[in-house]
Amino acid sequence: MTLPGRGGKIRELFARRDLLFLLIRRDLQARYRDSFLGFLWTVIRPLIQFLMYFIVLGQFLRAAEGIPNFAIYLFAGLTLYQFFNDTVAGATGSILMNGGLVKKIYLPREIFPFASVGGAGFMFLVQLAVLVVAALIFGALPEPAQMLWFFPSLGLVLLYGTAIGLLLSAVNVYLRDVQYLTEVVLMLAMWASPIVYSWRMVSDVIARFSLPSWMLEIYLANPLTLAILGFHKTFWGAGSPSDYPPNLELRMLIAGVVGLIFLVVAHRVFTRLQGNFAQEL
Repeated sequence: MTLPGRGGKIRELFARRDLLFLLIRRDLQARYRDSFLGFLWTVIRPLIQFLMYFIVLGQFLRAAEGIPNFAIYLFAGLTLYQFFNDTVAGATGSILMNGGLVKKIYLPREIFPFASVGGAGFMFLVQLAVLVVAALIFGALPEPAQMLWFFPSLGLVLLYGTAIGLLLSAVNVYLRDVQYLTEVVLMLAMWASPIVYSWRMVSDVIARFSLPSWMLEIYLANPLTLAILGFHKTFWGAGSPSDYPPNLELRMLIAGVVGLIFLVVAHRVFTRLQGNFAQEL
């Protein structure tokens, strides 16, 4: 029986946590089924992506100039972005992928996008371990107090990734092009964040061409940008205060409050749309 209210929905999901973990495990096993290397691809894929950007952009196109310890700077940004990408992309297609279950039995529908978030979280932890080892080898870690930036940075990505994934998973049932559009937007989101370039480059370009200052504020309003800047503070000890925008703490706090409101709205939209999932599937 469905419990009334948002609190009741949370209790219902908690009561079915064993099923949630089972779905996460199933998704992870299906990801590399019949693969000889299996979960090693969790490490191989981001490392190949990192080497490609590091060599082509960092060395050939000289993006590494002016960014000390560019390897860790790049890998830190890619690790957090990949978590956001996997969260949103996986959640968007989660209802369609589990259409058979949706049509046959009653389950809280939110469990499917949440399972995708859990699977992305496991992949993130593996890549995070590689990042920590690399940062230790390169001696890139900052003071321990600076590493506390890890928590608000991860919180922003988890908050917005879950909200966006929950919303798009419902809309994708009715408009199947959403999942393909999401792939394009996620690719643009990477280049719109300071992963392969520094925040100072954006600020310098806007100042050089005398562009309005509000353009920089729009750039900094992107929660993924703020989260990646916080991740750099966590793992990239070579950064200086000028490598970060002013009032980063306040910006992240505001983004967090907005993200909470967005998550509530996204869940409300999901709840409104889920009534016809079985018919649309």
